[in-house]
Amino acid sequence: MKAMTVAAPGGLDRLRLVERPDPGAPGPGEIRVALYGSSINYHDYGVATGAMPSADGRVPMADGGGSVEAVGEGVTEFAAGDTVVSCFFPDWQGGPPAVGDFARTPGDGIDGFAQEAVVLPATAFTHAPKGYDAVEAATITTAGLTAWRALVVDGRLKAGDTVLLLGTGGVSIWALQIAKAMGARVAITSSSDEKLERARALGADFTLNYKVQEAWGRHIRDWTGGAGVDHVVEVGGPGTLAQSIEAVRVGGHIALIGVLTGRGGEVPTAALMAKQARLQGLIVGSRADQQAFVAALDATGIRPVVDRRFSLEHLADAFRYEESGSHFGKIGVAW
Repeated sequence: MKAMTVAAPGGLDRLRLVERPDPGAPGPGEIRVALYGSSINYHDYGVATGAMPSADGRVPMADGGGSVEAVGEGVTEFAAGDTVVSCFFPDWQGGPPAVGDFARTPGDGIDGFAQEAVVLPATAFTHAPKGYDAVEAATITTAGLTAWRALVVDGRLKAGDTVLLLGTGGVSIWALQIAKAMGARVAITSSSDEKLERARALGADFTLNYKVQEAWGRHIRDWTGGAGVDHVVEVGGPGTLAQSIEAVRVGGHIALIGVLTGRGGEVPTAALMAKQARLQGLIVGSRADQQAFVAALDATGIRPVVDRRFSLEHLADAFRYEESGSHFGKIGVAW
């Protein structure tokens, strides 16, 4: 069985396509899944490059889409032939946040999905959205579910709300599609006018080039008539948080989901207090959240934006493409 592994201490030149033993038949409560696709996330990039150290020979990739080949004794939720998608936190089945690390996250603490087949507990997967191929399904595991939780589960998004999104990567584009499907008005930022035009084609109501308008928080607030936005999906971290606080309304919600500008920095606490805003960190979501997200995708017909697809053999090139920042939406890996 083919699998991609990364040798310690990490690095894109240390990714290797290897032969590994077949996982065999599923035991009680397990399913065997033939995997056909994944998608790239910043977390996967951190593991592959060694910025987030993992075990020597780790199989990377947190997202996995495929079809059920066999089910073990006692499994009733799935049947052979079902299309399925993995869960980022396979042990967090539902309820309030219960996981604070990546010890059991596929592609980090345990082997991930850059391989041809796995045998895992049935509870490590959900059904895939209807009509999605494996790569499309894999985009919901990390990026899609993060956007869903930020806006719907934690943010309680409703029609007529205003939403600010930073950049045009996988989480932000998923959030744009979710917000528009639910009747919200959306502002989005980028340093690329071409990407902003693509965002407008997807329904963005207001676009802003942050290289041109450095004080973009005030410009976003002006767009709302001075009130500020109801929700911010904050992927930048310390380098953008001050502007996000400037943009949010009094009593608004900032979902802190990324650290693209660094892992630490100053927080303008006085400004946050004055806004009386809720600043909430989050990491993806539970299996129950994913099941609700899949139901919403089936109802709305939203399809993910996949910028490019790479073969498993060219996984390093997929990471280099992510590294370039050229992508819009998700980067897929198919085999």
